[in-house]
Amino acid sequence: MKSRSKTLTEDVRYGKKVIALEAQVLERLVDRVDAGFQRAVDFIFNCKGRVVVTGIGKAGIIGQKISATLASTGTPSYWLHPSEARHGDLGRVVKEDVVLALSNSGETEVTALLPFMKKIGAGVIAITGSSESTLARHSDVVLDIGQIEEPCPLGLAPSASSTAMLALGDALALTVLKRRNFSKEEYAFYHPGGELGRKLLIVEVVMRSGQANPVVKEGCQVLEALKVMTHTPGRPGAVSVVDGKGRLTGFFTDGDLRRRLGRRQDFLKGAIKEVMTRNPKTIREDSLAAEAYNILKVNKIDQLPVVDKKGIPVGILDVQDLLEVGL
Repeated sequence: MKSRSKTLTEDVRYGKKVIALEAQVLERLVDRVDAGFQRAVDFIFNCKGRVVVTGIGKAGIIGQKISATLASTGTPSYWLHPSEARHGDLGRVVKEDVVLALSNSGETEVTALLPFMKKIGAGVIAITGSSESTLARHSDVVLDIGQIEEPCPLGLAPSASSTAMLALGDALALTVLKRRNFSKEEYAFYHPGGELGRKLLIVEVVMRSGQANPVVKEGCQVLEALKVMTHTPGRPGAVSVVDGKGRLTGFFTDGDLRRRLGRRQDFLKGAIKEVMTRNPKTIREDSLAAEAYNILKVNKIDQLPVVDKKGIPVGILDVQDLLEVGL
């Protein structure tokens, strides 16, 4: 039992050492963020195509994460396996792209792609541990993480070097995000399945618009309004009523129809303005979908007309639409 306890203590001590060594690497990396970093940010910010991230082994895995971070923060990006690139996937790269190539040694399979990248006309940014490497010498911008001693007992397994690459990639992506003035709403748009995405999703993204938004004029006969509701794609079960200037004046739903049918039926040949709900609850297209959900819940209704700043109905929101996006 004592031997076991001693072993665990040594493991904990060594684990802390690994983390401390990687933290020291990141501290030294801060001083390497210089004019080259600025050029890399400019390349990515001004890129008219996509940021193509490539690398092999552990650097490739780090590259996948960097590419995902770029894509989720407003910079179109995809990851390209260097071996697959040599067997046809190189055709995905165009001259408007910027290639972000990762290789600690700067002498991996990635270098075989450089002549082709140059011929295509794409810009190349290198993240490497050797400014004298083949990758560095043939890149437009070099981000040198320096010679890093791996904390691995063998001194071989990429760990501190890959951590440095990841941190530098994050710094690039987030700096470009800041420069773009990327908003929370834009971030949410690219994360519709996440909690933040659901909270920041705007009505315009969820609502039914165009042909899926039934609208009739005040003088329309109730029967005609029902036909419009029935033949509208998705059958939202409600119709917006507008005046001669196209502004919302009322709303009529399936619920309104059922309640009236129980008393009399001659209203079906009358004008919709006589039976519609006047001054209905509404929401703006740029409002949060979560706000729309609260209106539906508090007022115990299933549909909500969406209007612009002039009061013109531009869409309709059904409770089912909100359920489909997780609200």
